[in-house]
Amino acid sequence: MKTAVDKSLPIILLIDGNCLLCNGITQFVAKRDKKNQFRFAALQSAAGQKLLKEGNLPVSDIHTFVMIHAGQYNVKSEAALRVLVRLDGWWKYCNPLFYFPLSLRDVIYDFVAFNRYRFFRNTETCILPMHELSGRFITGGIYGAEKEMDKR
Repeated sequence: MKTAVDKSLPIILLIDGNCLLCNGITQFVAKRDKKNQFRFAALQSAAGQKLLKEGNLPVSDIHTFVMIHAGQYNVKSEAALRVLVRLDGWWKYCNPLFYFPLSLRDVIYDFVAFNRYRFFRNTETCILPMHELSGRFITGGIYGAEKEMDKR
């Protein structure tokens, strides 16, 4: 029996803070997230490391895209698809992609993840979020972004 997920809780996405592809994905998601349901943290940040530990995921694996919602952790292609179907626009119609075997989806995911620096470049330092996104980045803890936004 599945338990109900509290849809009012923000969805946290952990991304590689040094990856230009991941930076582009963050901007892509934020632009299509009219419900303001997504928050972001770099895998390398203190908040990202804390969340990885809480989810029993390796803290040194920067090749993994992670989506956390109401204590449930999804990684790699499963996380990516779950994000897409929650976005506004035609992305919500990506549900049929879940019918492809997870192992096949993750092979494709891993190929892109392990070659993303070569394909899309990277930076030496963590990319600072654009001003419009800065309130959506988790800095002070799991729900630090919401508290920081309330102060504005």
